[in-house]
Amino acid sequence: MRDLGNPLLMIFLWIGGGIIALCGALCYGELGAAIPRAGGEYIFLSRLFHPLFGFLSGWVSFFVGFSAPIAASSIGFTEYFTRAVPQLLSWGNFIGIYEPAVLKKFYAILVIIVFTLIHLRGIEFGSRVQNFLTILKVGLIGGLIVIGFSYGNGSLIHLSQGSDFSFGFEGWKVVGLSLMWIMFAYSGWNASAYIGSEIKNPSKNLPLSLILGTGIVIFLYLCLNLLYVYAIEPENMGGVISIGGLAVGNLFGKSWEIFFSILISFALFSSLSAFIILGPRVYYSMAKDGYFFRFASEVHTVYRVPSKSILLQCIISIIMVLSGTFDQLLTYMGFSLGIFPILAVIGVFKLRYLKKSVYKLPGYPLVPMIYILAGVSILFLAFFERPIESSIAILTAIVGIPIYFVFKKRYEIKEFQK
Repeated sequence: MRDLGNPLLMIFLWIGGGIIALCGALCYGELGAAIPRAGGEYIFLSRLFHPLFGFLSGWVSFFVGFSAPIAASSIGFTEYFTRAVPQLLSWGNFIGIYEPAVLKKFYAILVIIVFTLIHLRGIEFGSRVQNFLTILKVGLIGGLIVIGFSYGNGSLIHLSQGSDFSFGFEGWKVVGLSLMWIMFAYSGWNASAYIGSEIKNPSKNLPLSLILGTGIVIFLYLCLNLLYVYAIEPENMGGVISIGGLAVGNLFGKSWEIFFSILISFALFSSLSAFIILGPRVYYSMAKDGYFFRFASEVHTVYRVPSKSILLQCIISIIMVLSGTFDQLLTYMGFSLGIFPILAVIGVFKLRYLKKSVYKLPGYPLVPMIYILAGVSILFLAFFERPIESSIAILTAIVGIPIYFVFKKRYEIKEFQK
């Protein structure tokens, strides 16, 4: 909203992003039915094109799939928690930190370190609470939507407020960047493809789960953003990270804002905790296969966790907190995660050419073309709007190329020795 200045345009972009995500889900339904293996893009790109592309998608996930979201989640937690308890920002005087922005980074890093230490001691406790916290998050969204529109003090007149938007090249760059952030929010649309080998009757159920899941999320996001506009005047939304807390404060009063901000901050704990649990297990598996740093496969002798992988992820996440703002991290993540799904969707055309499709998506070839053209356009426009973050995302992928060949050579030597 800060960049667009127009709430109606923002809502249309959320609808457009949902349509793009749905097109992607339809394409992944065909890919997953034909290649029902766990791994998502890693498997699709390795099988349909070359193992290098599959490795690069996994390499980018090392930074973007886990470390960057850990950093973003910790920043989000800090924003919501300091909104609920602003006294935390005055405590910096005791440790010599006087700038609120710097103090927020300090708290974000502290949260990452605390959860890293928790998970270094084993997975049992974290796994017991994870499902509960996830249900809590969905319940918060659904409950906020229903109660907010039913009893909140807001107005849909806000939709017609805001500034006029100019659709010159500068305006389109802003649209592209905004859509990239929105597509990052939708990025779970391909999640079912990552567990394809564990789904019963994948040729039927995998496409269904992708399409149904994406449809539900489109509905929730659209309702949630309409509620934000209903609760907040456009000029007061710009640049606010803890937007849910502000919306509840406007709808129900300050006391509810504090309560809801605390709830959201602890819901973000579950995301951060899940990433810290899952990421090191991926690096561990890659290292065991010979396609990652060998030390990542080492397991702690007492707690039986991949301790060095966990610590490596902690260090990278802390570096990301220190090196960027929330929207810079979103741009880096959005651009990086937008590259390889485009290549995977191109694979649908190769599947059809090879006559290996088990489930044929409706709307072919229009649906994959919509996703590919939209995805390329978003990356193109976002690059010109945010060249630094986008270039870092591209560089992250490029650095993986020589590393792939190093791991490949080491793997071949290892296999030869067997």
